[in-house]
Formats: sequence, C-alpha cells, structure tokens
Amino acid sequence: MPTLLVLAIVGFGAQLVDGALGMAYGVTSTTLLLALGANPAAASASVHLAEIGTTLASGVSHWRFGNVDWKVVLRIGVPGAIGAFAGATFLSGLSTEAARPLMSILLLGLGVYVLLRFTFRGLPRLDRSRPLRTRFLAPIGLVGGFLDATGGGGWGPVGTPALLASGRIEPRKVIGSIDTSEFLVAVAASAGFLLGLGTGGFDLGWVLALLAGGLVAAPIAAWLVRKLPPRLLGSLVGGVIVLTNVRTLLLEWDPAGSVTGWVLAGLAVVWAVCVAIAVRSHRRAVAEHERDGVDADHSLEAATLSPSDRSPDPTR
Repeated sequence: MPTLLVLAIVGFGAQLVDGALGMAYGVTSTTLLLALGANPAAASASVHLAEIGTTLASGVSHWRFGNVDWKVVLRIGVPGAIGAFAGATFLSGLSTEAARPLMSILLLGLGVYVLLRFTFRGLPRLDRSRPLRTRFLAPIGLVGGFLDATGGGGWGPVGTPALLASGRIEPRKVIGSIDTSEFLVAVAASAGFLLGLGTGGFDLGWVLALLAGGLVAAPIAAWLVRKLPPRLLGSLVGGVIVLTNVRTLLLEWDPAGSVTGWVLAGLAVVWAVCVAIAVRSHRRAVAEHERDGVDADHSLEAATLSPSDRSPDPTR
C-alpha cells in the first residue's frame, strides 16, 4: 500500500508538470518504476496504459480551456501513434542506450534555444501566414512516438521544444496540443505492448495508482497553463529540457554521479535567474501596455501577431 500511495503522488506531480509544461509524465513515472525494480518494458507498458486515462483527461481539460489546435493534434498524433506502436511492438526489447546521448544533445540544443529566446527576447512572433505543415509535424511525431515507447518517455521532450522553436503556434496551444495528441501515442504504445508482452507485461496496481494521481492533476494543469504568462512558460519549459538532457548526458559519462549533482545544482541556479528575468520582463511589458491604454489581458496575444494580422479596432 505505501508503494501505491507513492505512485499516486508521483502520478499527480508528473501529470501536473506534464499538463503545464507539455512533458515529463513518462520520464518521471518510468524512472520511479525502474527504481522500484521493474524491467524497462514492464515500466514503459504500465506507464503508457495509465497515460491512456491521464492524456484523455488532460486533453479534455486543455480543450475546455481553449489550449488545443486540432489540426496539429492530428498531424503530429497519427504519425506519433505509428512510431509508438512500432517501438513498443518491435523495438522495446532493444537497448536505446547508444542513441540516447545523441538525442539528448539535439534536445539540449533546442532547450537552450527555447530558454534563451523566451528569457531574453520573449514570445516568438507568430507567423500565421506559415502554418505548421504535415511534412514538418510528421517526422517529429514518428521520432517522438518511437522514443516514447522504447524509452518510457520522449513525446513531450521531442514535440514541445520543436513546436515552440517554430514560432508558429502559441506556447499554451503547443502544450495543449502535445498533451492531447499523446492520447493517440499512449493507445498505440499500449496496443503494441499488449501484442508483444501480453497482459503479464502490465502491473495493474501501478497503472491504477498512476492513473488516479494523474486524473486529479489534469484539470489543474490545464488551468495553470492558461494562466501562466507565455514568456514565463517558455522559460520554465526550456529549463526543464536543459536540466533533463544535461542529466542524461552526465550520467552517461559520470555513472557514479560524483559531479552530476554539482553541475545540475549550478544549472538550477542559472535557470532560476532566467525565470526571474522572464517574470520581470513580463511585468514590465504589462505595465507598458497598461500605461499605453491597452488591455493587459490581451496584450500578450496582440504582441504575437505579425503586422499583417493586426487590424484597427473599429470600436476605438
């Protein structure tokens, strides 16, 4: 019972982070299950089965708060499901250790870009004349779904920074769309694990505990992402990506962890400074808009529009 309670708490925390930042549910939950002695395939299978419920609840919550772009969900979610099914069925028994450092380096680069961009330059200007195309989203979905199934997590860390860096969709809709499309990935991965492992590959107690915590957290996270300023949200997401992937790389080269803790602590301080800068810049921008007579609740959305999207308000 204590183990299931811990898993429920972890499920709550993981879904709260995932629903607000677009990543980390699978990574957090799988890491704990591995620490409890589960083999990688069973851990990933149990997490993905729980994610069917948590991602459905998260998707509905994000939809109700207006955080979902359904075109993006389908264009990235369907390829993601294909990648997840393939990974779970054919490749979950193979080691992904060799590919992990390379992928972490790529994700680290995206994370640094997102962190610096949102901290020092603010929200990328939305280019509504260049929508997100299937040829851009499909490869991201395939890679993200494959890594998610074989590594116990990866959908958010691959999809969220890539969509944020594109500058073609609002951060809150990036997170809402990634979380919603993850439902397709979770269903496909679970089907693949059922086919490859049978029902014995799942621990129903783990699944229910993770699911219970995640269901409670899903609507809270969807509300949170609606309320957080986009600039702050981008800095938070960037920091999570950087810390997660630096840790992965350091543990590859420093298995004993003798320097990993110190490096991560230093990066955490840098991250905190970046978040503070983002908060201060956001407050300054809101104050300037209020001084100019612009409604602060809509100022950030207006700031993301390209000049061609802006039109004079006939009521003013």
